[in-house]
Amino acid sequence: MIMPDERLPTQQSVIAGFQHVVAMFGSTALAPLLMGFPPNVAIFFSGIATLIFFLVVQGRLPSYLGSSFAFISVVAAASGYQVGSGAPNANISVALGGIIACGFLYFLVGLVVQLAGHRWIEKLMPPVVTGAIVAVIGLNLSTTAVSGVTGDGFKTFIGLFTVAAVGLTAVYAPGFVRRLPVLVGAIATYILYYIMANLMGYGAPIDFSGVVNAAWVGLPEFHSPTFSAKAVTLITPVVFVLIAENLGHIKAISAMTGQNYDSLIGRAFMADGFSTMVSGSAGGTGVTTYAENMGVMAVTRNFSTFVFVIAGFVAIALGLSPKFGALILTIPGPVIGGLSIVMFGLIAAAAGRIWVENGVDFASPRNLITVGVALVLGAGDLTLTIGSFALGGIGTATFGTIILYHMLCGSKDEVEEFKAPKQD
Repeated sequence: MIMPDERLPTQQSVIAGFQHVVAMFGSTALAPLLMGFPPNVAIFFSGIATLIFFLVVQGRLPSYLGSSFAFISVVAAASGYQVGSGAPNANISVALGGIIACGFLYFLVGLVVQLAGHRWIEKLMPPVVTGAIVAVIGLNLSTTAVSGVTGDGFKTFIGLFTVAAVGLTAVYAPGFVRRLPVLVGAIATYILYYIMANLMGYGAPIDFSGVVNAAWVGLPEFHSPTFSAKAVTLITPVVFVLIAENLGHIKAISAMTGQNYDSLIGRAFMADGFSTMVSGSAGGTGVTTYAENMGVMAVTRNFSTFVFVIAGFVAIALGLSPKFGALILTIPGPVIGGLSIVMFGLIAAAAGRIWVENGVDFASPRNLITVGVALVLGAGDLTLTIGSFALGGIGTATFGTIILYHMLCGSKDEVEEFKAPKQD
């Protein structure tokens, strides 16, 4: 095992850094496509965010920061964007203002945790609550994922083939390839789509003119934010999801390395929040710590933080290639739809893992009612409107879950604690 403060020889570290870039790429490139954001900008700022994280935690906690899927539905609601349409988001500036506000709130939470300790976070958001919030994210997006593969038989076939390709890769692929199901599945289906559409005429052909005309090196397409009260109120509740996600990842790294990193929770939150503000200030997505890269660490047993410095610089280099970004934009809509079905389903299913690993007791009416109500509010996308103030389905479910759980607190109830996730 290579511990976070240890270093491999330079050549091995570079190879390991490229490996982490490959692991994060599928999800980090997919999230901006679903929101209508420039993928090059998102990849560029994922590298910047990873370097910021390294500096803030003083190189003591290994992590890669990539595009967060938690922002997709709220960004769509705030900007009026059709998720997965493939078109640029015409109201991206409004969404960026909300992302920055969310990052600022996240940074403040991290500052409070750093000064006052982390126990209050675990009491406010125990595993039953965090699991419910995570499940809501996936379920809230389910209709948009399905709509991306409907319309005609060819689109449906391609979408379902994508799902099958990702699943088969995740289960049957050899060695490290098994850790890259999204990337491998996307490439396999992309090739199939090209054959059936461009060569056989079954669907709209892929247009490569943008790739041909794009420069190899150049600045990505940056955007400036504008601030809207509606966008801020819709997007800032995502902070609860980011907190739960980051907290769970830190606990998992502690379990894998045998080290206690609770003292770094505040710094990790501040790093994530500040990185989200930096990304949103120029057209990038909100960022979060990445489970895909944690899987790489679990397999390789290499937790050296220096590897993530290399990965960050590689991502920045990819973001500075317009031709690379143009190639990403050629991914057909049905392929994106199929990937969305898998990714949103995995987000929802991740809630089950949180509940199981932390021993959440669903015989308890308190837990059962809290989760049940949250799932319906999120999947049904209940929006609360009071005057000009509107809170979307994810925000309603998030705040409702926290309030309902603590409202149902009985005198004999014990506050659930986070346990370190078990590792495969």
